[in-house]
Amino acid sequence: MLSLFTELADWLVYQLLGLSEQTRLGQALHFFVEDTSKILVLLLVMIYAIALVRASLDVERVRQYLAGKSRFSGYVLGSSFGAITPFCSCSSIPVFLGFTSAGIPVGITMAFLLTSPLINEVAVLLLLSLLGWKLTLLYVVIGLVIGMLGGWILDSLKAERWLQPLAAKAYAMGQDQPQSQPVQPQSRPSMTLAQRHEFATSETREIVGRVWKWVIIGVGIGAGLHGFVPAGWLQANLGDGQWWSVPSAVLLGIPLYANATGVIPVMESLLLQGVPLGTTLAFCMSTVAASFPEFVMLKQVMQWRLLALLMLMLLTAFTLMGWLLNLA
Repeated sequence: MLSLFTELADWLVYQLLGLSEQTRLGQALHFFVEDTSKILVLLLVMIYAIALVRASLDVERVRQYLAGKSRFSGYVLGSSFGAITPFCSCSSIPVFLGFTSAGIPVGITMAFLLTSPLINEVAVLLLLSLLGWKLTLLYVVIGLVIGMLGGWILDSLKAERWLQPLAAKAYAMGQDQPQSQPVQPQSRPSMTLAQRHEFATSETREIVGRVWKWVIIGVGIGAGLHGFVPAGWLQANLGDGQWWSVPSAVLLGIPLYANATGVIPVMESLLLQGVPLGTTLAFCMSTVAASFPEFVMLKQVMQWRLLALLMLMLLTAFTLMGWLLNLA
């Protein structure tokens, strides 16, 4: 099926538009058409299919399930739920307040919040289809480990003391709740097939409407790298030998905010250009997880000290991960 997208790009770029595949413009436009059509079709199919399965999953149920869990299991579950419960920056505050008001430790909450932008089911399936299962598995494992380690470090530092008054009050009230009676998840009425279809259609429309622009931007950047950057230039300047390439890639990724769906074509193009795996993953994870919009929103529930610590942890984790993968 994937060959159909290549044939579409061949027909549109080389036959209809008459561009040569030897020119930079022809190569860049071919990459753009092929990847854009492929990703958008995959998004429509995958989001609808996944939404049918997760029609009954909601953040409130996740919050209730995590309440009263031990720290270790909480980190594991928080990161795992974050990977299958994607949310945008604008929803980070209600999610954070909902978790803290249930008495869930800040570290477990942050394990959820750290993992959610890095990993979601759509990004995982796109990675699987574009880059193969080995890189996909590596990306998922690294994202989960970053979420769990980040949560553990924040709990060890008692990060709740650096919450804003609103969040600190919610957390204190949650801690005052009796811990001997764990919160039981509220049951939801089972959904009919028609209701699941309606939910999946709405979910597909909402998610695609939110991420399509990032797909265009991401594929556009990837097409520019693929067509106009001379072969070997990125490899020569961001190769294994330069220790500074990884922290530079991490810092470069911070202002280039995108979600995981939009950054995947950029990742594909960087790897095709010969950029080492560690440098590529460090750049892409920084772009997705260390974004200014989410940190601006989180400022309403976290003090600057906690935000700075969170940013430093992410940048350090991405840099160390990049160095280790480049040495492997």
